Amino acid sequence: MKNNILIIAEIGINHNGDLSLAKKIMKLAKDSGCDFVKFQKRTPDITTPENKKEIIRDTPWGRMTYLQYKEKIEFGLKEYDEINKFSKKIGIGWFASAWDVQSLKFLKRFKSKYNKVASAMITNLNFLNEVAKQKKTTFISTGMCTHRDIQKAVKIFKKKKCKFILMHSISSYPAKEEDLNLALIPILAKRYKCEVGYSGHESTVSPSIGACYMGAKFIERHITLDRSMWGTDQSASLSPDGLRNLVNMIRKIQLIIGNGKKRILEEEKNKSKELRYW
Repeated sequence: MKNNILIIAEIGINHNGDLSLAKKIMKLAKDSGCDFVKFQKRTPDITTPENKKEIIRDTPWGRMTYLQYKEKIEFGLKEYDEINKFSKKIGIGWFASAWDVQSLKFLKRFKSKYNKVASAMITNLNFLNEVAKQKKTTFISTGMCTHRDIQKAVKIFKKKKCKFILMHSISSYPAKEEDLNLALIPILAKRYKCEVGYSGHESTVSPSIGACYMGAKFIERHITLDRSMWGTDQSASLSPDGLRNLVNMIRKIQLIIGNGKKRILEEEKNKSKELRYW
């Protein structure tokens, strides 16, 4: 059962548009024992709501419109080429969640192992169709979704014969532990007859451990070098110590859970001779 739980370190936009920072976070994920790192890819002019584009925002780079801010932190081809090279250099896989069809097509050139549909995108059926057409194993986060929303998404992926993994998630940042509802993990697996993982946005480690015991085979957590850094996702991310703690505990869980086959240990056989007098 070694390494049967896949750990995904979600860098997302915690790099703040700084490639050197992105590499440092990638190295943290690798050194901590994660299996993959994940980014987010957007076309800001498409994915930024019209009523937000011209809102003025204070940023570390000065006052600018919200659209300008989103463009400031977005990586392009040059940065992703470097990310692709660096991931091979340090030996960790990477992929990204696209937030629009243009970004989905952009990412296709890198031939990553997985696609990812963010919780916010699950009701964009046209987008889901484009993702499923690629027939690449896809993680589908289920935050802010009803069972009806999930069923529609599942139907599209089954129709296109595209393998998918549902990721139980609560879309609040950071999420409160009493809202996490981890009991839904085995229910999703049974209801939709698929593998299930957990994408957590809480600031603590223990819920991800609980998710593993509830049957999650994939754990995705936001990570950062410093939770006090600028950015909307930093407070819902794990710091280096938290990430290392998480990975170590998950790897121990894999040993504890075992393979479910009943067997008698040699130590037990010896003990039975001591205790069974008949």
